[in-house]
Amino acid sequence: KDHQPDSLSLPDSLKKYPEAAPADTVRLTPAEQPVMQFVLKDTSLLIVRSRLSEYYPEKGQNPFRLFYSPWSGDSLYAAVSTVIGFLRDRDSSLIVLKGKSFEELPLWINSKTVSLSRFWLRNEFDDSVTVWIGTISRDTLGIFLEEGIMFRRPTKHTTFPDARLDIKQINSRELLDVNKIYVKPQYWKYRSEAAFTFNQAYLTNWVKGGENSISTALDITGYADYNNKELKLVSNNFARLKYGLIKPGDKHIRKNLDLLETNSKLNHKAFGKFDFSATMLFKTQIAKGFNYPNDSVPVSKFFNPATLTLGFGLDYKPNKTTSINVAPLSYKGTFVPDTAMIDQTKYGVPKDKRSMHEPGASIQINSEINPFKTVNVKNRLQLFTNYINKPQNIDIDWEMIATFKLNWFTDLRLNTHMIFDDDTKTVIKKKDGTLELDEFGKPKKTARIQFKEIMGVSFVFRF
Repeated sequence: KDHQPDSLSLPDSLKKYPEAAPADTVRLTPAEQPVMQFVLKDTSLLIVRSRLSEYYPEKGQNPFRLFYSPWSGDSLYAAVSTVIGFLRDRDSSLIVLKGKSFEELPLWINSKTVSLSRFWLRNEFDDSVTVWIGTISRDTLGIFLEEGIMFRRPTKHTTFPDARLDIKQINSRELLDVNKIYVKPQYWKYRSEAAFTFNQAYLTNWVKGGENSISTALDITGYADYNNKELKLVSNNFARLKYGLIKPGDKHIRKNLDLLETNSKLNHKAFGKFDFSATMLFKTQIAKGFNYPNDSVPVSKFFNPATLTLGFGLDYKPNKTTSINVAPLSYKGTFVPDTAMIDQTKYGVPKDKRSMHEPGASIQINSEINPFKTVNVKNRLQLFTNYINKPQNIDIDWEMIATFKLNWFTDLRLNTHMIFDDDTKTVIKKKDGTLELDEFGKPKKTARIQFKEIMGVSFVFRF
Protein backbone atom coordinates (compact mmCIF):
# COMPACT_ATOMS: atom_id res chain seq x y z
CA LYS A 1 0.00 0.00 0.00
CA ASP A 2 1.28 3.49 -0.92
CA HIS A 3 0.33 6.36 1.37
CA GLN A 4 0.18 9.96 -0.01
CA PRO A 5 -0.95 13.22 1.60
CA ASP A 6 -4.73 13.61 1.76
CA SER A 7 -5.30 10.47 -0.35
CA LEU A 8 -5.28 6.69 0.06
CA SER A 9 -5.25 4.17 -2.77
CA LEU A 10 -6.12 0.56 -2.08
CA PRO A 11 -6.30 -2.15 -4.72
CA ASP A 12 -9.83 -3.19 -5.40
CA SER A 13 -11.02 -0.71 -2.85
CA LEU A 14 -12.22 2.90 -2.56
CA LYS A 15 -10.82 6.30 -3.32
CA LYS A 16 -11.08 9.21 -0.99
CA TYR A 17 -11.78 12.83 -2.14
CA PRO A 18 -11.84 15.01 0.91
CA GLU A 19 -11.76 18.36 -0.96
CA ALA A 20 -15.47 18.27 -2.00
CA ALA A 21 -16.82 16.98 1.29
CA PRO A 22 -18.52 19.09 3.96
CA ALA A 23 -16.61 19.94 7.12
CA ASP A 24 -18.11 17.08 9.09
CA THR A 25 -18.41 14.58 6.20
CA VAL A 26 -16.01 12.29 4.34
CA ARG A 27 -17.13 11.19 0.93
CA LEU A 28 -15.86 7.95 -0.54
CA THR A 29 -15.88 7.30 -4.27
CA PRO A 30 -15.78 3.71 -5.52
CA ALA A 31 -12.66 2.74 -7.48
CA GLU A 32 -14.37 0.16 -9.63
CA GLN A 33 -18.03 -0.04 -8.58
CA PRO A 34 -20.59 2.12 -6.74
CA VAL A 35 -20.45 1.98 -2.99
CA MET A 36 -22.95 3.35 -0.45
CA GLN A 37 -21.48 5.28 2.41
CA PHE A 38 -22.80 7.27 5.33
CA VAL A 39 -20.78 9.44 7.68
CA LEU A 40 -22.67 10.50 10.76
CA LYS A 41 -21.98 13.63 12.76
CA ASP A 42 -20.89 11.54 15.78
CA THR A 43 -17.94 10.29 13.63
CA SER A 44 -19.52 6.89 13.11
CA LEU A 45 -18.86 5.55 9.58
CA LEU A 46 -21.15 3.08 7.82
CA ILE A 47 -19.95 1.46 4.57
CA VAL A 48 -21.84 -0.75 2.17
CA ARG A 49 -19.63 -2.42 -0.45
CA SER A 50 -19.22 -5.63 -2.32
CA ARG A 51 -15.49 -6.02 -1.52
CA LEU A 52 -13.43 -3.98 0.92
CA SER A 53 -10.11 -5.34 2.21
CA GLU A 54 -9.07 -2.57 4.66
CA TYR A 55 -9.77 1.09 5.20
CA TYR A 56 -7.73 3.57 7.25
CA PRO A 57 -9.05 7.15 7.57
CA GLU A 58 -6.22 9.67 7.36
CA LYS A 59 -7.86 12.89 8.53
CA GLY A 60 -6.61 13.92 11.94
CA GLN A 61 -9.99 14.93 13.31
CA ASN A 62 -11.44 11.47 12.69
CA PRO A 63 -10.85 8.66 15.24
CA PHE A 64 -8.90 5.56 14.25
CA ARG A 65 -11.14 3.11 12.40
CA LEU A 66 -10.46 -0.31 10.88
CA PHE A 67 -13.10 -2.42 9.17
CA TYR A 68 -13.07 -5.95 7.78
CA SER A 69 -16.52 -6.08 6.27
CA PRO A 70 -19.54 -3.89 5.66
CA TRP A 71 -22.03 -3.17 8.40
CA SER A 72 -19.39 -3.67 11.09
CA GLY A 73 -19.59 -1.60 14.27
CA ASP A 74 -16.75 -0.42 16.58
CA SER A 75 -13.47 -1.61 15.05
CA LEU A 76 -11.08 -1.59 18.11
CA TYR A 77 -11.31 -5.38 18.48
CA ALA A 78 -10.59 -5.79 14.78
CA ALA A 79 -7.45 -3.64 15.08
CA VAL A 80 -6.06 -5.60 18.04
CA SER A 81 -6.81 -8.90 16.30
CA THR A 82 -4.85 -7.75 13.28
CA VAL A 83 -1.79 -6.93 15.40
CA ILE A 84 -1.98 -10.27 17.26
CA GLY A 85 -2.32 -12.12 13.99
CA PHE A 86 0.87 -10.50 12.73
CA LEU A 87 2.71 -11.52 15.93
CA ARG A 88 1.53 -15.10 15.56
CA ASP A 89 2.85 -15.28 12.05
CA ARG A 90 6.28 -13.79 12.84
CA ASP A 91 6.89 -14.62 16.56
CA SER A 92 9.91 -16.82 17.59
CA SER A 93 11.75 -17.67 20.86
CA LEU A 94 15.32 -18.71 21.68
CA ILE A 95 15.95 -21.49 24.21
CA VAL A 96 19.26 -23.05 25.26
CA LEU A 97 19.59 -26.75 26.12
CA LYS A 98 22.38 -27.88 28.50
CA GLY A 99 23.60 -31.40 29.21
CA LYS A 100 25.60 -33.13 31.96
CA SER A 101 28.93 -32.35 30.28
CA PHE A 102 28.05 -28.61 30.03
CA GLU A 103 27.25 -28.84 26.31
CA GLU A 104 24.92 -26.11 25.03
CA LEU A 105 22.50 -26.10 22.10
CA PRO A 106 20.77 -22.80 21.08
CA LEU A 107 17.35 -23.58 19.58
CA TRP A 108 14.93 -21.15 17.86
CA ILE A 109 11.25 -22.03 18.15
CA ASN A 110 8.59 -20.45 15.86
CA SER A 111 5.27 -21.38 14.30
CA LYS A 112 6.24 -21.23 10.60
CA THR A 113 9.46 -23.20 10.38
CA VAL A 114 9.86 -26.91 11.10
CA SER A 115 13.52 -27.60 12.02
CA LEU A 116 15.33 -30.19 14.15
CA SER A 117 18.71 -29.89 15.86
CA ARG A 118 20.97 -32.68 17.17
CA PHE A 119 21.81 -32.93 20.87
CA TRP A 120 23.93 -35.49 22.79
CA LEU A 121 22.84 -36.82 26.17
CA ARG A 122 25.76 -38.13 28.29
CA ASN A 123 26.02 -40.05 31.59
CA GLU A 124 28.75 -40.16 34.28
CA PHE A 125 30.69 -42.74 32.23
CA ASP A 126 30.73 -40.39 29.21
CA ASP A 127 28.41 -42.70 27.26
CA SER A 128 26.16 -40.68 24.94
CA VAL A 129 22.99 -41.03 22.92
CA THR A 130 21.80 -38.69 20.14
CA VAL A 131 18.40 -37.03 20.12
CA TRP A 132 16.80 -34.56 17.68
CA ILE A 133 14.95 -31.60 19.14
CA GLY A 134 12.85 -29.00 17.31
CA THR A 135 9.46 -27.40 16.57
CA ILE A 136 7.04 -29.66 14.74
CA SER A 137 3.96 -27.40 15.03
CA ARG A 138 2.77 -24.38 16.93
CA ASP A 139 3.16 -24.80 20.73
CA THR A 140 4.63 -28.30 20.23
CA LEU A 141 8.26 -29.33 20.81
CA GLY A 142 9.42 -32.67 19.49
CA ILE A 143 12.24 -34.89 20.82
CA PHE A 144 13.24 -37.87 18.65
CA LEU A 145 15.86 -40.57 19.24
CA GLU A 146 18.52 -41.19 16.63
CA GLU A 147 17.62 -44.00 14.29
CA GLY A 148 19.47 -47.29 14.67
CA ILE A 149 19.93 -47.10 18.47
CA MET A 150 19.04 -50.19 20.52
CA PHE A 151 18.71 -50.36 24.31
CA ARG A 152 19.63 -53.49 26.25
CA ARG A 153 19.03 -53.96 29.97
CA PRO A 154 20.91 -56.52 32.13
CA THR A 155 18.84 -59.58 32.89
CA LYS A 156 17.71 -60.19 36.47
CA HIS A 157 19.11 -63.36 38.00
CA THR A 158 16.59 -65.72 39.53
CA THR A 159 19.20 -67.86 41.30
CA PHE A 160 22.09 -66.91 43.57
CA PRO A 161 25.45 -68.62 44.13
CA ASP A 162 26.05 -70.50 47.36
CA ALA A 163 28.75 -68.04 48.46
CA ARG A 164 26.26 -65.21 48.71
CA LEU A 165 25.74 -63.81 52.20
CA ASP A 166 22.43 -64.44 53.87
CA ILE A 167 20.09 -61.48 53.66
CA LYS A 168 17.59 -60.96 56.41
CA GLN A 169 14.20 -59.86 55.21
CA ILE A 170 12.80 -57.01 57.28
CA ASN A 171 9.20 -55.90 57.22
CA SER A 172 9.45 -52.16 56.62
CA ARG A 173 5.93 -51.64 57.90
CA GLU A 174 6.76 -52.80 61.40
CA LEU A 175 8.49 -50.58 63.94
CA LEU A 176 11.96 -51.69 64.97
CA ASP A 177 12.61 -52.48 68.60
CA VAL A 178 14.30 -49.61 70.39
CA ASN A 179 16.97 -50.59 72.87
CA LYS A 180 16.24 -49.04 76.21
CA ILE A 181 18.88 -46.79 77.69
CA TYR A 182 20.20 -48.43 80.82
CA VAL A 183 21.65 -46.04 83.33
CA LYS A 184 24.18 -47.81 85.50
CA PRO A 185 23.50 -46.74 89.07
CA GLN A 186 26.34 -45.43 91.18
CA TYR A 187 26.03 -47.28 94.46
CA TRP A 188 29.23 -46.06 96.13
CA LYS A 189 30.21 -42.50 96.98
CA TYR A 190 33.59 -41.57 98.40
CA ARG A 191 34.93 -38.47 100.09
CA SER A 192 37.74 -37.58 102.46
CA GLU A 193 38.89 -34.76 104.68
CA ALA A 194 42.28 -33.85 106.13
CA ALA A 195 42.78 -31.20 108.82
CA PHE A 196 46.12 -29.98 110.14
CA THR A 197 45.95 -27.97 113.39
CA PHE A 198 48.79 -25.84 114.77
CA ASN A 199 49.02 -24.18 118.20
CA GLN A 200 51.79 -22.15 119.84
CA ALA A 201 52.26 -20.43 123.21
CA TYR A 202 55.28 -18.22 123.89
CA LEU A 203 55.97 -16.60 127.28
CA THR A 204 58.77 -14.28 128.45
CA ASN A 205 59.09 -13.08 132.07
CA TRP A 206 55.45 -13.93 132.60
CA VAL A 207 54.82 -13.19 136.28
CA LYS A 208 51.75 -15.40 136.58
CA GLY A 209 53.67 -18.42 135.34
CA GLY A 210 53.37 -20.79 132.43
CA GLU A 211 55.67 -22.28 129.84
CA ASN A 212 56.20 -22.17 126.11
CA SER A 213 54.59 -24.88 124.02
CA ILE A 214 54.14 -25.91 120.41
CA SER A 215 51.60 -28.53 119.37
CA THR A 216 50.37 -29.98 116.12
CA ALA A 217 47.54 -32.36 115.31
CA LEU A 218 46.62 -34.26 112.16
CA ASP A 219 43.06 -35.52 111.64
CA ILE A 220 42.36 -37.57 108.48
CA THR A 221 38.93 -39.09 107.79
CA GLY A 222 37.79 -41.13 104.79
CA TYR A 223 34.13 -41.89 104.03
CA ALA A 224 32.58 -44.63 101.86
CA ASP A 225 28.78 -44.67 101.57
CA TYR A 226 26.71 -47.34 99.79
CA ASN A 227 23.09 -46.86 98.70
CA ASN A 228 21.07 -49.46 96.78
CA LYS A 229 17.46 -48.33 96.44
CA GLU A 230 16.36 -51.54 94.70
CA LEU A 231 17.53 -53.75 97.57
CA LYS A 232 16.71 -51.07 100.17
CA LEU A 233 20.24 -51.29 101.56
CA VAL A 234 22.29 -48.39 102.94
CA SER A 235 25.78 -48.64 104.39
CA ASN A 236 27.79 -45.83 105.99
CA ASN A 237 31.48 -46.41 106.63
CA PHE A 238 34.40 -44.28 107.69
CA ALA A 239 37.99 -44.68 108.86
CA ARG A 240 39.79 -42.07 110.92
CA LEU A 241 43.33 -41.34 112.06
CA LYS A 242 44.16 -38.70 114.68
CA TYR A 243 47.71 -38.07 115.77
CA GLY A 244 49.21 -35.11 117.64
CA LEU A 245 52.53 -34.03 119.16
CA ILE A 246 53.41 -31.39 121.73
CA LYS A 247 56.67 -29.87 122.96
CA PRO A 248 56.14 -28.23 126.36
CA GLY A 249 58.94 -25.83 127.33
CA ASP A 250 62.36 -27.48 127.42
CA LYS A 251 60.96 -31.02 127.61
CA HIS A 252 61.13 -33.60 124.85
CA ILE A 253 58.42 -33.99 122.23
CA ARG A 254 55.53 -36.00 123.54
CA LYS A 255 52.44 -37.64 122.06
CA ASN A 256 49.23 -35.93 123.14
CA LEU A 257 46.77 -37.39 120.62
CA ASP A 258 46.55 -40.89 119.11
CA LEU A 259 43.45 -42.59 117.71
CA LEU A 260 42.79 -45.11 114.95
CA GLU A 261 39.15 -46.11 114.46
CA THR A 262 36.76 -47.55 111.90
CA ASN A 263 32.97 -47.45 112.01
CA SER A 264 30.53 -49.33 109.77
CA LYS A 265 26.75 -49.42 109.75
CA LEU A 266 24.53 -51.51 107.47
CA ASN A 267 20.81 -50.65 107.28
CA HIS A 268 17.85 -52.35 105.62
CA LYS A 269 14.54 -50.55 105.27
CA ALA A 270 12.05 -51.67 107.92
CA PHE A 271 9.09 -49.27 108.23
CA GLY A 272 8.59 -45.52 108.29
CA LYS A 273 11.82 -43.87 109.41
CA PHE A 274 13.14 -47.05 111.04
CA ASP A 275 15.72 -49.42 109.55
CA PHE A 276 17.04 -52.78 110.67
CA SER A 277 20.66 -52.07 111.51
CA ALA A 278 23.98 -53.79 112.19
CA THR A 279 26.92 -51.76 113.52
CA MET A 280 30.63 -52.36 114.01
CA LEU A 281 33.08 -50.05 115.83
CA PHE A 282 36.80 -50.65 116.26
CA LYS A 283 39.26 -48.40 118.16
CA THR A 284 42.98 -48.54 118.93
CA GLN A 285 46.15 -46.41 118.63
CA ILE A 286 49.27 -46.55 116.44
CA ALA A 287 52.18 -45.46 118.69
CA LYS A 288 53.41 -46.08 122.21
CA GLY A 289 51.90 -43.98 124.97
CA PHE A 290 53.41 -43.04 128.33
CA ASN A 291 52.07 -41.66 131.57
CA TYR A 292 54.32 -38.62 131.73
CA PRO A 293 56.63 -37.65 133.38
CA ASN A 294 57.35 -41.39 133.55
CA ASP A 295 58.43 -42.12 129.98
CA SER A 296 60.14 -45.45 130.62
CA VAL A 297 57.09 -47.70 131.00
CA PRO A 298 54.57 -47.62 128.12
CA VAL A 299 50.91 -47.79 128.99
CA SER A 300 49.64 -48.37 125.42
CA LYS A 301 50.81 -49.23 121.94
CA PHE A 302 49.36 -50.47 118.65
CA PHE A 303 46.44 -52.86 119.29
CA ASN A 304 47.09 -52.64 123.02
CA PRO A 305 44.41 -51.99 123.95
CA ALA A 306 41.93 -52.51 121.11
CA THR A 307 38.16 -52.26 121.49
CA LEU A 308 35.58 -53.92 119.23
CA THR A 309 31.85 -53.21 119.55
CA LEU A 310 29.13 -55.02 117.56
CA GLY A 311 25.41 -54.27 117.67
CA PHE A 312 22.12 -55.40 116.10
CA GLY A 313 18.94 -53.36 116.39
CA LEU A 314 17.01 -50.48 114.84
CA ASP A 315 18.22 -47.22 113.36
CA TYR A 316 15.93 -44.17 113.53
CA LYS A 317 16.47 -41.15 111.24
CA PRO A 318 14.23 -38.20 112.10
CA ASN A 319 16.01 -36.14 109.40
CA LYS A 320 18.91 -36.37 106.97
CA THR A 321 21.57 -35.23 109.46
CA THR A 322 20.53 -37.15 112.58
CA SER A 323 20.72 -40.88 113.30
CA ILE A 324 19.79 -42.71 116.52
CA ASN A 325 20.89 -46.35 116.59
CA VAL A 326 19.58 -48.60 119.36
CA ALA A 327 21.12 -52.08 119.53
CA PRO A 328 19.68 -54.25 122.36
CA LEU A 329 21.89 -57.11 121.15
CA SER A 330 25.44 -55.83 121.47
CA TYR A 331 28.91 -57.09 122.23
CA LYS A 332 31.98 -55.23 123.47
CA GLY A 333 35.43 -56.78 123.49
CA THR A 334 38.61 -55.28 124.96
CA PHE A 335 41.91 -56.84 123.85
CA VAL A 336 45.46 -56.43 125.26
CA PRO A 337 47.64 -59.09 123.56
CA ASP A 338 51.01 -57.88 124.95
CA THR A 339 50.49 -58.23 128.68
CA ALA A 340 54.25 -58.39 129.27
CA MET A 341 54.65 -54.71 128.31
CA ILE A 342 51.16 -53.31 128.87
CA ASP A 343 49.23 -53.55 132.13
CA GLN A 344 45.88 -54.93 131.01
CA THR A 345 44.20 -54.17 134.33
CA LYS A 346 44.19 -50.46 133.44
CA TYR A 347 41.53 -51.29 130.85
CA GLY A 348 39.44 -53.68 132.94
CA VAL A 349 40.99 -56.92 131.68
CA PRO A 350 41.64 -59.43 134.48
CA LYS A 351 45.27 -60.12 135.40
CA ASP A 352 45.20 -63.69 134.13
CA LYS A 353 43.57 -62.82 130.77
CA ARG A 354 44.35 -60.85 127.65
CA SER A 355 40.80 -59.92 126.70
CA MET A 356 37.44 -59.11 128.23
CA HIS A 357 34.06 -59.83 126.64
CA GLU A 358 30.87 -58.02 127.62
CA PRO A 359 27.33 -58.68 126.35
CA GLY A 360 24.98 -55.75 126.61
CA ALA A 361 23.14 -52.98 124.80
CA SER A 362 24.49 -49.96 122.97
CA ILE A 363 23.20 -46.65 121.65
CA GLN A 364 24.92 -44.50 119.02
CA ILE A 365 23.74 -40.98 118.22
CA ASN A 366 25.20 -39.02 115.31
CA SER A 367 24.09 -35.50 114.45
CA GLU A 368 25.28 -32.61 112.34
CA ILE A 369 23.86 -29.09 112.50
CA ASN A 370 24.66 -25.74 110.92
CA PRO A 371 23.50 -22.99 113.29
CA PHE A 372 25.09 -20.43 110.96
CA LYS A 373 26.21 -20.47 107.36
CA THR A 374 29.89 -20.72 108.30
CA VAL A 375 29.51 -22.85 111.44
CA ASN A 376 29.23 -26.65 111.50
CA VAL A 377 28.83 -28.77 114.65
CA LYS A 378 29.16 -32.58 114.68
CA ASN A 379 28.34 -34.76 117.69
CA ARG A 380 28.98 -38.48 118.17
CA LEU A 381 27.70 -40.12 121.36
CA GLN A 382 28.25 -43.82 122.14
CA LEU A 383 26.68 -45.52 125.17
CA PHE A 384 27.16 -49.11 126.32
CA THR A 385 25.89 -51.06 129.30
CA ASN A 386 26.87 -54.55 130.44
CA TYR A 387 23.92 -56.85 131.07
CA ILE A 388 25.88 -59.03 133.53
CA ASN A 389 28.32 -56.79 135.42
CA LYS A 390 26.90 -53.58 136.92
CA PRO A 391 24.39 -52.66 134.20
CA GLN A 392 23.72 -49.36 135.96
CA ASN A 393 27.26 -48.17 135.12
CA ILE A 394 27.10 -46.95 131.54
CA ASP A 395 30.21 -46.42 129.43
CA ILE A 396 30.18 -43.04 127.67
CA ASP A 397 32.19 -41.88 124.66
CA TRP A 398 31.22 -38.40 123.44
CA GLU A 399 33.10 -36.38 120.86
CA MET A 400 32.18 -32.95 119.53
CA ILE A 401 33.81 -31.09 116.62
CA ALA A 402 32.82 -27.45 116.01
CA THR A 403 34.19 -25.87 112.84
CA PHE A 404 34.15 -22.14 112.11
CA LYS A 405 34.94 -21.63 108.44
CA LEU A 406 37.38 -18.78 107.76
CA ASN A 407 37.98 -19.31 104.04
CA TRP A 408 38.01 -22.16 101.52
CA PHE A 409 40.92 -24.00 103.18
CA THR A 410 41.23 -22.55 106.71
CA ASP A 411 38.97 -23.33 109.68
CA LEU A 412 38.94 -22.52 113.35
CA ARG A 413 38.32 -25.91 114.96
CA LEU A 414 37.30 -26.88 118.49
CA ASN A 415 37.49 -30.61 119.30
CA THR A 416 36.36 -31.99 122.66
CA HIS A 417 36.40 -35.67 123.68
CA MET A 418 34.96 -37.08 126.91
CA ILE A 419 35.22 -40.76 127.94
CA PHE A 420 33.88 -42.59 130.97
CA ASP A 421 34.56 -46.32 131.26
CA ASP A 422 33.71 -48.05 134.52
CA ASP A 423 36.31 -50.73 133.79
CA THR A 424 39.15 -48.25 133.28
CA LYS A 425 40.37 -47.11 136.70
CA THR A 426 43.07 -44.60 137.66
CA VAL A 427 44.82 -43.85 140.98
CA ILE A 428 43.53 -41.15 143.32
CA LYS A 429 45.87 -38.37 144.33
CA LYS A 430 45.55 -36.10 147.31
CA LYS A 431 45.86 -32.34 147.16
CA ASP A 432 49.50 -32.56 148.18
CA GLY A 433 50.20 -34.91 145.27
CA THR A 434 50.56 -38.10 147.28
CA LEU A 435 48.60 -41.24 146.45
CA GLU A 436 45.58 -42.22 148.49
CA LEU A 437 45.90 -45.77 149.87
CA ASP A 438 43.28 -48.38 150.66
CA GLU A 439 43.02 -50.57 153.77
CA PHE A 440 45.64 -52.92 152.39
CA GLY A 441 48.13 -50.12 151.80
CA LYS A 442 47.71 -50.14 148.05
CA PRO A 443 46.89 -47.05 145.93
CA LYS A 444 43.18 -46.57 145.52
CA LYS A 445 41.81 -46.72 141.96
CA THR A 446 38.48 -45.56 140.64
CA ALA A 447 36.76 -44.85 137.32
CA ARG A 448 36.82 -41.18 136.47
CA ILE A 449 35.83 -38.96 133.56
CA GLN A 450 38.52 -38.54 130.92
CA PHE A 451 38.37 -35.25 129.04
CA LYS A 452 40.44 -33.82 126.18
CA GLU A 453 40.08 -30.50 124.38
CA ILE A 454 41.98 -29.17 121.35
CA MET A 455 41.38 -25.78 119.80
CA GLY A 456 43.32 -24.08 117.04
CA VAL A 457 43.49 -22.91 113.47
CA SER A 458 43.24 -25.82 111.03
CA PHE A 459 44.17 -26.10 107.39
CA VAL A 460 41.48 -28.30 105.88
CA PHE A 461 41.60 -30.10 102.55
CA ARG A 462 38.47 -31.84 101.27
CA PHE A 463 38.50 -34.14 98.26
